[in-house]
Amino acid sequence: MRVLVVEDDPDLRAVLVDALREEEYAVDEAADGLDALYKAVAWEYDAIVLDVMLPGKDGWGVLADLRRMKPTPVLMLTARDAPADRVKGLDGGADDYVVKPYHLAEVLARVRALIRRSAGQPDPTLTVGDITLDTAKRAVAKAGRPVPLTAREYAIVEYLVRRRGQVVSRPDLYDHLFDEAEDTASNLLEVHISHVRRKLGRDFITTRRGQGYAVDG
Repeated sequence: MRVLVVEDDPDLRAVLVDALREEEYAVDEAADGLDALYKAVAWEYDAIVLDVMLPGKDGWGVLADLRRMKPTPVLMLTARDAPADRVKGLDGGADDYVVKPYHLAEVLARVRALIRRSAGQPDPTLTVGDITLDTAKRAVAKAGRPVPLTAREYAIVEYLVRRRGQVVSRPDLYDHLFDEAEDTASNLLEVHISHVRRKLGRDFITTRRGQGYAVDG
């Protein structure tokens, strides 16, 4: 899953980015509102963590402009705890709201919940045949037995399972699994999918020639 972190404080931004990457997300970052809006429109994100106080364009302006173009889930971060500010954020199109200072664990949990709800799957457990995903723990089991996956392998499995029955194109997978700092021109995707098939079964991910990949069921 790919997340955009928008925070002008470099130390806070680094903490958020590192924490999300440790949770196996592909993470892009922006330090001002104009760059944030450009990236939010140009790429497909599974969630955006958006600070309110930003140079160039504040978080309210970024959110308002984004909502005219995309429904990407947005978690607002703000130091303002007044009810009017929370109402402004939620009525303005934010999906959730966290007040600074916050606990990282809570932010990470809210990001996971946003992604689940946006996919129409609020239950953290996903099942396809004898494969079970615990998206809260980011763990996979086959016939009840844990299957160790790398961070990227897990991300591929979760993304395809959330869209089971649909064909997901290679560009779509790249957009959601690789951040802006990674080289997506290689054959890494095919290598990871080959490893997933070896661990979960050759028929778990099917290739639709000229279209992309799918998890059926």
